[in-house]
Amino acid sequence: MSDPPIVFKRKSSKPTHRTREAEASADTAEVSAAPAAVESTASLVNKVKNKAKQRTKPRSNLSFGGEEEEGEAFKVKKSSLSQKLTLGKHPASPAALPSSLEQANISAHTDRPVYDAKYLSELKAATSGRPRPARNDETIIPAESSVKAAKEKRERLKKGAGEEYISLTVARREDEDQGPHPESRLVREDDELGEGDDEYAEYTSAQERIALGKKSRKLEASKRREAISEMIEEDDEETQEWVQKQIQRGGTSTADEDRKPPPKPVYKPAPIPPMAPIPQLGATMDRLAQTMTALTSSHARNSSAMTALAAEHTKLDQREEELREMVTRAEEKRSWFVSFREWTEGVAAFLDEKYPPLEKIEAEYLSILKERWDMIEQRRQADDGDDLTAFLGALPVAPHTEPEELDELGRVIPKVNPAAARRDRRDARKTRRTRRQKASNRRVDNDEGYSTDATLPPSDARDYHTAIERLMEKRDEVLADVRAEEFRDPSIGLAKWFGEWRERYGNIYNGAWGGLGLVGSWEFWVRLEILGWSPFDSSSSLDDFKWYSALHDYTHSSAGSDGNGQDKADSDDLVSSMITTTVIPRIVRIIENGGFDPWSAKNVRRVIDFAEELETTIDRTDLKFQMLFKAVTSAFRSAVDLSISSQRPHLLQSRSQFDPESVPARLRLLSHQRKLLSNLLRWKKYAGSLSGVDELAASLVNQGMLPIAESGWDVGGEETMREVSHAC
Repeated sequence: MSDPPIVFKRKSSKPTHRTREAEASADTAEVSAAPAAVESTASLVNKVKNKAKQRTKPRSNLSFGGEEEEGEAFKVKKSSLSQKLTLGKHPASPAALPSSLEQANISAHTDRPVYDAKYLSELKAATSGRPRPARNDETIIPAESSVKAAKEKRERLKKGAGEEYISLTVARREDEDQGPHPESRLVREDDELGEGDDEYAEYTSAQERIALGKKSRKLEASKRREAISEMIEEDDEETQEWVQKQIQRGGTSTADEDRKPPPKPVYKPAPIPPMAPIPQLGATMDRLAQTMTALTSSHARNSSAMTALAAEHTKLDQREEELREMVTRAEEKRSWFVSFREWTEGVAAFLDEKYPPLEKIEAEYLSILKERWDMIEQRRQADDGDDLTAFLGALPVAPHTEPEELDELGRVIPKVNPAAARRDRRDARKTRRTRRQKASNRRVDNDEGYSTDATLPPSDARDYHTAIERLMEKRDEVLADVRAEEFRDPSIGLAKWFGEWRERYGNIYNGAWGGLGLVGSWEFWVRLEILGWSPFDSSSSLDDFKWYSALHDYTHSSAGSDGNGQDKADSDDLVSSMITTTVIPRIVRIIENGGFDPWSAKNVRRVIDFAEELETTIDRTDLKFQMLFKAVTSAFRSAVDLSISSQRPHLLQSRSQFDPESVPARLRLLSHQRKLLSNLLRWKKYAGSLSGVDELAASLVNQGMLPIAESGWDVGGEETMREVSHAC
C-alpha cells in the first residue's frame, strides 16, 4: 500500500509591514470560484508553486521614510528540532515516497524547495484523491505509537513550518484582512500594527519576562504546566480532520461507514444479585442498643456540659455586674477621698496658723497661776516663820552688805524692821480671818491655822481677776477672723467629714484609726474651750463643755449597719481618748504651776471628784491617769518638804523664850501641819499607796509635827499628837 501524500499548510499570519503580495486579488478570485468542498491537492500544489515563483527578494522590514536599502532580509531562526525535521526522516513518513520529495525538507536554510514539473507529477501520482477502500480480507489498525508520532509531526509542522505548511482546510482569501487598500501593495506607516520586533516577538522571546522572585517563579511554572496541558488536550477541528484522513488512508474505515450513524445502545438489564441470608435481629438490636446507650450517655454529658456552661455564663454575668459595681464604687471612693484630702489639707493649714497664738495664751495662763501660787506660798512661809520665832526665837539676821535701794526720787528706801514686819503680817492675817468668817456667815473659834488661807489681798485679787479676763478676751480673738462655720465649730466640719468616712468606708476608717485622727484634729478646739478652766477653782465638770457632748454623740451615734447586724459606731470611746490626750496633760500642767493647793481641803475634794469623774471613761491604771496621781502627790511632797525645811533652822537653834504668843503660835503651826496631814490622808484614802503617799504622811508626822509638839508637850503638843494618831 502506498503512503498517503503529505500536505503542507501555510500558517496564516499578519500582513507584512512593507509589501503586500500581488497575488492577493488572483488568489481571492480563485478561492471564491472553488466549491465549498475541499480543493484538490494538485490545485493546492500549483498555488504553492506560483507563490514560490512570485516571491520577491527579501527586504528589510525597517523603514525610516527614504528609499529601501537592498540587503539581506530578516531571517527567522528556527529551533534545532524544526531544522532537523524532514519529511523523509519522520517516523510517520511513508517508506515508498519518491526521492524527489526530500526536497521538501523543512529547515531553517535560506534555500527554498523548487516545485518543478517533475516533482509535482511525482507528488500527484503519489497522492490519492479519494480514500483507499478498506480491504475485505483483513483490517489494518495502525499502532498507537504511529498515531501519536503522526500527531506530533503534524503539530510540529503546524507550529514550525511557517509558509511551507499546507493546510488541509481550504481558506477563502476574502476571509482574510485585506487592509484599507486591498488593491495596493504599499502599506502606510499609519496602518502598521507594530514594529518588526512585535511581529516576530513570539520567535525572538521579546515578550518573555524573567521571573526573579519565589512567588513569580511558582506562577511562571504553573503557567507553563497549564500551557503544556492545553497543548496536550487540544483537539481542534483541523486536528480531528487530519486524524480522520490518516485513518481513512490506513484503510480502517470507509466513507460509507463514516456516514453511517452510530449504533443505538442496546438496553442491558442490571444483573440480579444472588440471594443472601436474612440477617438476624439479635446482633442488630444489640448494636442499636449500644448505639442508643452511647447516644444517651453522650446526650447526658452534653446536657451536663450545657448546664455547666449556662451556670458559668450566669456566674460570669453576675461577676461582670459585680465588677462594674466595684469600678463604680472605686471611682466614687477615689473622688470622695480626693475631696477629703483637700479638706484635711485646709484644716491642717488652719491649725498651723491658729496653734501658735493658742499656745501663747496657754503659757500666759500658766504664768498667772504660777505667780499667784508664789505669792500665797511666800505669805504662808512668812506666817509659819513668825509662829516659829514666837516660841523658838528669831533667827539671826545677816548684816546688809548689799547697796542701799533708792526710790524714784532718789531717796534711800529704809530696810524693813523684822519685828515690825511680823506685827504687820499678824494684823493682816487677823484681817483675812475676819473677812473669811463674814463671807461664810459663821464663826469658828478653833479654826486658827486650820482654815485654808489662800486668799489674796484685795489689790492682788483685783489684778488677778483682771489678768484672767484679759486672757479670756485673747482666747475669743483667736477665732474672731474665722467666718466658715465648719472651722469655728468642729461638730459641723470635723464630725461631718469623719462621720461620712466612717459610714461609707468603715473598714478603712477602723484600719486607719480614724477616731484617733478625729481626736487629734479636734484637740485644738478642746484646748481653746478649756483655756482658763481649772477643776480646783471652778465647779464646772467635763460634761458641761460643748466638745464633751459633741464627741459623745459622735462616738455613740448609729450610722447604719455594717452587714453583720452591728452599728457602725467607733470601737473606742473618743471622749476618753480626748481626755487622756488633751485634758489630763493640761490639768497636770496646771497642778505643776500651782493651780492645785495641797493645804486646801476644797482643792483636795475637787481633785478627788475630778479623778472619780475620769474613772467613768478611763481606767485608773491608765498611764495618763497615773500621771494625774503623780502630779497631785508631787504637790503634797513639795508642801511637806517645804514645811520641814522651813522649821529646821529654828529647831537647830533651840533658843526657847517666854512670849505670851508662844503657846498660840505653836498650836497654830501644829494645826496648820495637821491640816496638811488631813488632806494627805484623804488623798491616800482615794489613791491608795501610789507614789509613796504613806512615806509622805510618816515624814510629815515624824519630822514636822513631832519636834514642834515635843517642844510644848504640856501646853498642847500631846493633845495635838493624840488627834494625829487617831486620824492616822
